[in-house]
Amino acid sequence: MSTVTGSTTTAIASAVATTTAAAQASVQAAAQSIISGSTNSSMDTTALVTALVNSKTAGQAATIAANQTADNTLISAYGTLSAGLSALQAAVLPLSDGDTLNTFSTTLSGTGVTATAAAGAVAGSYSLNVAQVATSQVLTSAGYGASTNLASGSATMTLTVNGQTSTISLNSSNSTIAGIASAINSANDNPGVTATVVTGADGAHLVLQSKSTGGSSGISIAINDSNSSDDLNKLAVTTTAGGSISSASDLTGTDSSGNTINPSQSTISGSGWTQTQAAQDSYFTLGGVGVSSSTNSVKTALSGVTLNLTAAAVGTTQTLTIAQDTSAESTAINNFVTVYNTLVTTMASLTAYNATSTSQGVLLGDSTLSMIQNQLAKIVGGGVGSGSSKTTLDAIGISLQADGTLSVDNTTLSNALQNNQSVVASLFNPTNGIAAQLDDNVTNYTSSGGIIQNRTDAINADLKSLTNQQTTLTAWQAQLTSMYTAQFTALNTLMSTMNNNSQYLTQLFGGTNSAGALATNKG
Repeated sequence: MSTVTGSTTTAIASAVATTTAAAQASVQAAAQSIISGSTNSSMDTTALVTALVNSKTAGQAATIAANQTADNTLISAYGTLSAGLSALQAAVLPLSDGDTLNTFSTTLSGTGVTATAAAGAVAGSYSLNVAQVATSQVLTSAGYGASTNLASGSATMTLTVNGQTSTISLNSSNSTIAGIASAINSANDNPGVTATVVTGADGAHLVLQSKSTGGSSGISIAINDSNSSDDLNKLAVTTTAGGSISSASDLTGTDSSGNTINPSQSTISGSGWTQTQAAQDSYFTLGGVGVSSSTNSVKTALSGVTLNLTAAAVGTTQTLTIAQDTSAESTAINNFVTVYNTLVTTMASLTAYNATSTSQGVLLGDSTLSMIQNQLAKIVGGGVGSGSSKTTLDAIGISLQADGTLSVDNTTLSNALQNNQSVVASLFNPTNGIAAQLDDNVTNYTSSGGIIQNRTDAINADLKSLTNQQTTLTAWQAQLTSMYTAQFTALNTLMSTMNNNSQYLTQLFGGTNSAGALATNKG
């Protein structure tokens, strides 16, 4: 059964009629060869057979070809429709999952701090004062000869950071400063320490830096060397973490000698090292609330907001502002309208009707496309909610036009985004908002097993049937050609023999204008 729409029926009938008329004309022309063959030596058997076979099969062949063309045109049209629907689904996704409507922008009045806002952020303005940033500990050893091995025999060095340990084996051949650095860096269970060699005027220095920031990320080293006189023993060190920070007062104190110190910083015991940078937590106040963190990327201070601190911010007070990102929302909404209008235009083209034209829209009268058009229009025109609580797109400046497209009043939209976020959130809520409804409907149309797929499957099944019909028709054409060729070859031979006999008799007995051989030889 054919799947062509009403808009292609006339074209198919016209193509069949034209082909059939041409075939009949060929039969008439070929039949003339029979008449010619009755008075001449032969007739055009090939032309006659071809014409007769075409006269019997041309109509069916034309019908099959026209239906195949129509089916392929329909598949292409549904492909165009499906692509437009998929583009719409992609456009409404940022509005249907709630992410775009929960987009916030961040600004800071000073330098040294960056902030990003994500889901969970809330608009607001906060005073931010950074007292110190989190740092990682750096230890620098005394200087040694570059080729001097610090161990005279077998020994071990155990490094500990945040409870993680790594033990490396050393001896009299691999315990130079460079050898120790290499052994630390290549250890499979390295606890988070980077070792480098800095060569100065007084020799090679081993520099260790913790890969982690924070007051508890200090490095401790235990040496196991049976020779107490080895310089390797001088690399033993114990790091004590600084005190916790609950207020700015915890950043200042005095030691036993009356010197001013920062109690939140790590301290070391061990004569072979200098702490060139202490391990410490960051500390800042946000809206007057003190916050400490082991890192400079702080995600817990403000819901949905990540703060990234740098040393440039220390000692500054600045304002952090979190605001709804109406620019991103406006872009997403306008993009949705643009893509929706493109789809409406595409569907109008596929169903176009022109009374003065013989060519109409491929899907004119197609029930599947009509259903899609109606359902989409119902969603964008229907709004969200019911009764007095119903909200439509008109509330944010988007109106439905007579041709089915949407028009945006960007002044009204901007005002709604800035001053009436609750209406915007209601219209595009992720449960039954406009975008969510469109997303669900498009999925029903375009998914595997959806109505477009089912329609396309039916057309492909019809194409398969038409191919089988064409195969059968081709076989029948071959049979007819063989049969007619045999019949008319025999007829042609008979007519040729009759012509020869006629000429022979004429030679013997004469014709209308001549005497035959027998008449000439009388008496």
